[in-house]
Amino acid sequence: YLNSPEFLRGFFDNRFYLILLVIILMRFKYATYTSMWMSALVNIPGTFLHELMHYTVGLILNAHPCNFTLLPKRADNGTYIMGSVGFRNVTFYNAVPAAMAPLLLLVIGFYINRYYLPRMEPTMVNYILYVLLQTIIIENAMPSGADFRVAGMYLRGILLYGFLAVVLFLGLAGF
Repeated sequence: YLNSPEFLRGFFDNRFYLILLVIILMRFKYATYTSMWMSALVNIPGTFLHELMHYTVGLILNAHPCNFTLLPKRADNGTYIMGSVGFRNVTFYNAVPAAMAPLLLLVIGFYINRYYLPRMEPTMVNYILYVLLQTIIIENAMPSGADFRVAGMYLRGILLYGFLAVVLFLGLAGF
């Protein structure tokens, strides 16, 4: 019954079920927060993607990544840092893109939605896996507070990339 075309069409086309599934996944994730190691296990796939974006952009822009960690570490304030990438050459031209690099995951999520989802076999398992993957990608695309602090340390970089964003926007708008 769960894989019948009528049921699947009604399920896939109803945004209520999509939102419900995402909330259930998020509740499951938050339920693991009572254990640091269970939380780390649940967060590792997204943490890996998030930190991989930092690492890749830092590598491309000469920030010299020097470490890549996924295991949780207790911060001085008592919270946990789920992963990190260290750099040896952070400058005005690479700090902002390396710090904001996880936003590139939104592009990946968009292309999965646009090009992979229509080709997927319409089964309940595929749909749940798709929602799980997109939830992981989109949630981990958000830069952390530390990411914003690093990007904000370089005013020249903020001005440079702000100027480039305005020029790009105006060019796309036809001005």
